[in-house]
Amino acid sequence: MIGKTIQLARIVGTVLIIVATVWGQDTASSAQLPLVTLKKLDGTPITTRELVGTESGPIVLDFWATWCKPCIQELSALADVYPEWKKLTGVRIIAISIDDARNSKKVAPFVRGRGWDFEVYLDENADLKRALNINEIPHTFVVNRHGQIVYQHKSYAPGDEELLWDAIKKAAE
Repeated sequence: MIGKTIQLARIVGTVLIIVATVWGQDTASSAQLPLVTLKKLDGTPITTRELVGTESGPIVLDFWATWCKPCIQELSALADVYPEWKKLTGVRIIAISIDDARNSKKVAPFVRGRGWDFEVYLDENADLKRALNINEIPHTFVVNRHGQIVYQHKSYAPGDEELLWDAIKKAAE
């Protein structure tokens, strides 16, 4: 009986180690960006299909909220490197706020106050968030010019921009 308990404990421990190792890692996939309608800051609707085009470079979709400190740190870090990245690869960084309809009016003044030079859209009903199965923010995706999701990363730590930059360069090829 004790032998079986030890064997079961080893199996469970191994599974937990594997899950913990994979959990926070960056992943690449070739899933297609789902078709969802977002809102521009002025309330105009825009579809995800309109964001992607074969003539343009890759896009970065960065899901965030005004109350999320790591999100703001990440977007501020990206704002610093965005002009250079855009010049080198044609990348577009698109910040997608998941603030709900009650708080979405705060997003435009918040963004203006930060001086971020990238596009910002609203996912007030969390349609794209749900379609992409986002459970935590910040959550960042790189989408190639064909609309395929080629990279994703959860959370933020200073220096993560380098991982994102590598994924952008690869998607721009």
